[in-house]
Amino acid sequence: MTPVNRLRPRRSCLAVPGSNPRFLEKAQGLPADQVFLDLEDACAPLVKEKARHMIVEALNEGDWSGKTRVVRVNDWTTHWTYRDVITVVEGAGPNLDCVMLPKVQDAEQVAALDLLLTQIEKTMGFEVGRIGIEAQIENARGLVNVDAIAASSPRLETIVFGPADFMASINMRTLVVGEQPAGYGADAYHYILMRILMAARAHDLQAIDGPYLQVRNPDGFREVAGRAAALGFDGKWVLHPDQVGIANELFSPTQEDYDHAELILDAYEYCTSEAGGFKGSAMLGDEMIDEASRKMALVIAGKGRAAGMTRTSKFEIPEA
Repeated sequence: MTPVNRLRPRRSCLAVPGSNPRFLEKAQGLPADQVFLDLEDACAPLVKEKARHMIVEALNEGDWSGKTRVVRVNDWTTHWTYRDVITVVEGAGPNLDCVMLPKVQDAEQVAALDLLLTQIEKTMGFEVGRIGIEAQIENARGLVNVDAIAASSPRLETIVFGPADFMASINMRTLVVGEQPAGYGADAYHYILMRILMAARAHDLQAIDGPYLQVRNPDGFREVAGRAAALGFDGKWVLHPDQVGIANELFSPTQEDYDHAELILDAYEYCTSEAGGFKGSAMLGDEMIDEASRKMALVIAGKGRAAGMTRTSKFEIPEA
């Protein structure tokens, strides 16, 4: 089996209604890292069946070059889920990267999707295990069980925060998704985001922040996305083309930080080599670097490479 890259670029994850032909076509030309074609909240109940076939056609005939292709199915408490998965995966499995499962509440729900995907892959002759899973945490029970969810399947690639349903599930006193509730002086989402982030990182998964619904408020989106980026999240959902560029910017390192990270990696590789004297630490200008520095630099350099950044500085071997 060919190894699957589970750490795909996901700075911007564009939501696209699976029942809207115009949006399905337009999304192909937008610079989002990931596009997920939605069969859940964005599709009215009476058009879900039709939307499945529209998504299959879009995946098979559209040009999604450079994008991670995801379909969000309905959650297991509905009667649509199994048919969502079977129709989409049987019809477009080779052109699908991940299935997103919403409202995940326990590990067994992810395991059930894994099993169904495996059966379809074996039946259709697809590569077993190639299609990944994204698990969306949208209520208190899901957050309490997030560690077990993160360990539930080797297919799992991301843990995604779903703020709207989550806010409703805990009776948060605000109607503006992503905004702070009145009367609370701290960040009401900090614990939630950190809980998801810790579970994701403990199992080498990506952590993705959910949507900001005020699509004509770029400053608000920038502020909310900036908080998630500062914590270490890998990306954020975008609902409007104007949000794509902001997300790509915020979840990428600056050019200066990217260059510095690459220099640290080069310097550490040199200082620990025979030519560098097998030293465990060294100086990079006025900065001492060691193994911890290398680990931090790997994160920044990895994000920069995933974003297609090009370094503008070169490591020079220090004089003896």
